[in-house]
Amino acid sequence: MTGVESQARASGRSPWTTRRWLRVGVAVSLLILVLLGSTGAWVLARTESLSTDLTDVRSPALTTAIRLESAMLNQETGIRGYGLTGTPEFRAPYDRGLVEQKASMKELAGLLDGDRAGLEGLKAVREAVGKWQERIARPIAAARPGSPSPLATERAEEGKTSFDEVRTALNDQQKMLRADRAGARKDLVDTMAVRNWVFGAIGVVILGLIAVVFEGLRRGINRPLERLGSDARTIAGGDFDHPITPTGPADLRHLSGEIDSMRRRLVRELDFKEQARVRLDAQAADLRRSNAELEQFAYVASHDLQEPLRKVSSFTQLLQRRYGGQLDDRADQYIDFAVDGANRMQVLINDLLDFSRVGRLHNDQQEVDLDKVFERTLSALSVSIEESEAVVTHDGLPTLVADPTQMGMLWQNLIANAVKFRRPGVAPRVRVTAVREDELWRFTVTDNGIGIPEEFTEKIFVIFQRLHTKDAYPGSGIGLAMCKKIVEFHGGTIAVDPGYREGARITFTLAPEPPEHADALTPALPEPAPPADPDGSL
Repeated sequence: MTGVESQARASGRSPWTTRRWLRVGVAVSLLILVLLGSTGAWVLARTESLSTDLTDVRSPALTTAIRLESAMLNQETGIRGYGLTGTPEFRAPYDRGLVEQKASMKELAGLLDGDRAGLEGLKAVREAVGKWQERIARPIAAARPGSPSPLATERAEEGKTSFDEVRTALNDQQKMLRADRAGARKDLVDTMAVRNWVFGAIGVVILGLIAVVFEGLRRGINRPLERLGSDARTIAGGDFDHPITPTGPADLRHLSGEIDSMRRRLVRELDFKEQARVRLDAQAADLRRSNAELEQFAYVASHDLQEPLRKVSSFTQLLQRRYGGQLDDRADQYIDFAVDGANRMQVLINDLLDFSRVGRLHNDQQEVDLDKVFERTLSALSVSIEESEAVVTHDGLPTLVADPTQMGMLWQNLIANAVKFRRPGVAPRVRVTAVREDELWRFTVTDNGIGIPEEFTEKIFVIFQRLHTKDAYPGSGIGLAMCKKIVEFHGGTIAVDPGYREGARITFTLAPEPPEHADALTPALPEPAPPADPDGSL
């Protein structure tokens, strides 16, 4: 006995579960249906057998017997005419009758196979026919044509008597076949009536079973489930203190109890999670405020760094011009280091500012012809392209809704990298393609440069990450990170094709229209003005 049944017996309720009720109900229903089906199958088989016997044996046998009688009448007419006149044309009906007689008797023998009375009737017909043909038909038919046969006159009375016997045998046979057909038809009608009663009873029993099953399901399953669903909807509507009343079979009552237990646990969990949510909302608000302050600080700090850096750069360049060659070699070297460091720091800060402006200052969404933006990019990079003898080709580029400044920064960084990271002694070859893929445009920038090792395909999109020293290839390490930020801002993705080994291939996607950004853009801060040259020469 299961725990559910034990609890049901203890509470005085039925211990039967839904499964047990269904099993017993299905077993009883199947047993009744099998009995009814067996009876119906027997009645159908009986009806089919009688119908087949009537249509395939009794009716064809009677029809063949009538055809046999017609054949014998043709023989008798032909022989009588031939015997009285000797005209050969009178033998034609006799000859046709012989053929039809043989065929009809053979068919009757096949149809009556197994019917003892029918075969005895056929035997009587065959004997009467044989006697008449032997004494009358064949001798007269053997007479020479052209003159009446004396035998026809001599045996006229015998021929009439003999053919009357044939008629009598044929009539007896047909009477018996008609009686057999009538009996078979009556059996068929009676059996069909029984069949109709049986199938009517089957229909009534099936309807009764359906009604019983429907009512049992309604009372035992549907009504408890409806009540359980009503209680669940009440709880889902916010009344978590509403209890669930167990009803129905033992397993449904157990399920109701489990759900009510779950409701009580949920009430406790909801109380705890509500307190946690309040704390989480407060922490999220603090985090958003902290991120906004940090972003504002980074932007303002980048601006504020420009002022002292310009002074350092200006005065170190002034020292280099005025005192270069007047001090010793070490002093000139130190001044060169200071100028180079200040310039690189200024480039780095400018790149960092450009990176922070993506989505802040540069967010003027409009239709952008990428072909025109690409041509402007090639014009801006014309010096480095000519110096490296690079060849840049591209497919027709689409028109998108995007920020034109960001698109220019994207192409400039990608083309500049393709030209910069070239193999020694090899002129760069850069190819740009654009293909529509479902709702996005996929672009590729392929070059024949030094390539990107597979282990660094993700690292190169991280800000300030470099794969080479600044002496080998100058740069701030922000370019591809900025490309990634621009592409993602416009609803796309960017990656390195790891399967390309003849150089580097960058693939990225752009949406025809950028996605809506939920966060409000931070207003731009004013750019600081460049300081005056202390010597007036810068």
